[in-house]
Amino acid sequence: MVQETSRRWLVLGVVSAGLLLITLDNSILYSALPTLVEDLGANGSESLWIINAYPVVMAGLLLGSGTLGDRVGHRRMFVIGLVVFGLASLAAAFSAVPETLIASRALLAVGAAAMMPATLALIRVTFEDQRERNVAIAIWGSLALVGSALGPIVGGALLSSFWWGSVFLVNVPVVAVALAATLVLAPPNQPDPTKKWDLPSSLLALVALVGLVMAIKETAKAEPEPLFIAAVVLATLVGGWAFARRQRSLAQPLLEFSIFRNRAFLAGVLAAGFSLFAIAGIQLVTTQRFQLVEGFTPLGAGLLVAAIAIGALPTALVGGAILHRVGLLPLITGGLALSTAGVAIILANFDTHTGLLVTGLLVTGAGLGAAMSVASSAIMGNAPASRAGMASSVEEVSYEFGSLIAVAMLGSLMTAVYTATLDLPAGAPESAGDSLDKALALAGDSNPALVAAASRAFDSAYSTVMAVVVAAMVVGVLVTGLLLRHHGPGSTLAADVNH
Repeated sequence: MVQETSRRWLVLGVVSAGLLLITLDNSILYSALPTLVEDLGANGSESLWIINAYPVVMAGLLLGSGTLGDRVGHRRMFVIGLVVFGLASLAAAFSAVPETLIASRALLAVGAAAMMPATLALIRVTFEDQRERNVAIAIWGSLALVGSALGPIVGGALLSSFWWGSVFLVNVPVVAVALAATLVLAPPNQPDPTKKWDLPSSLLALVALVGLVMAIKETAKAEPEPLFIAAVVLATLVGGWAFARRQRSLAQPLLEFSIFRNRAFLAGVLAAGFSLFAIAGIQLVTTQRFQLVEGFTPLGAGLLVAAIAIGALPTALVGGAILHRVGLLPLITGGLALSTAGVAIILANFDTHTGLLVTGLLVTGAGLGAAMSVASSAIMGNAPASRAGMASSVEEVSYEFGSLIAVAMLGSLMTAVYTATLDLPAGAPESAGDSLDKALALAGDSNPALVAAASRAFDSAYSTVMAVVVAAMVVGVLVTGLLLRHHGPGSTLAADVNH
């Protein structure tokens, strides 16, 4: 019995290592981006695609990979994903031009999309006791949050001693250890050949997501192209419509929309999306601001935003343990409300009081930790066993979609506000309005007026972005509160299963 118990928790450790790799790669470039852009000579659009290629491709493939995992076996999918992830990491580390790095990031996403649903599915088949499973899923969810928060630290630490490619090369030894451990510890592969996998559905979802990201990025430009925006919006609408239509015609669709009728399931999906939107948005703009405006090193900026992880870890671990007592509403909606207050503290103090800024990051993390620790339980606990692969895929899509929208929308918004509010001093080149990086490079040590003007404009952009995050979190609080109004203390996890 002891040996079997140990094996279960070791399996959790192995799949959590895979999840940690996936989430680290979502955020590890935030602190490395200024260095990487300078070394590769990437322009603004290329730098955003270096980050966006990963969540875009992953989100587009995740729905299909969950069903494919049901068909070929989740252990096999996890192993395949690890191998692809390791090879893509090598390719990314030694990329010589931005285009190669973008392609490598897309390949990383393929490996991640194969692994991610398998991590949760393996937990479900390994932990049969509901309370043990709640704790295991809470640990899984907390590592997703911690991995995302630790990405900028790991990136900054590596850049302090190595070249930028090391942020990808660090994945390789972890992949090797996880592969060996999976072959020894993971439960036997259990394929189900009766499950159907539909590649066209995955491709249609990918078309819709890529079109959405491109529309957001183009709209935020100083001089957007209306025809291009119309074309990519049309691609998004057609791709989304064709995807939905195809699901209705398939005997075994990648996504059954009826699953969203369960209010607790839907609340879990939304909580995951809003949480990652906040984390990705805060990390992206905060690491950039404190490096470019305040002169922090990449490691210093990474350590600053690590306060989110420090605040999140205790509440994430406690959330899974007390879920059966307090219900979903206090943890999900209450957690999002607490994180909203934290973001408001950041907004009010980012340029005046470092202590209050860190307090805001800690409070934000504490709220998000509570929400994310049980969002996974809300999703998996309110999905039938026959839809476990689909449910895990939906959950991971919600995480990636939240991160994707944050990077695409908030990154583009930051650039647009910076350009619109920059008051160039006399004689300064117009190209300084492209980005703060460009303005600092042009100013050098000889034009402090340009540096000051660019820094003020960037702070205006930062304020705008954080205000949008606050507004988004308020929406998350209201919507999840409405959906979970019957899931307070004393309720069961799946009390809403028939609604």
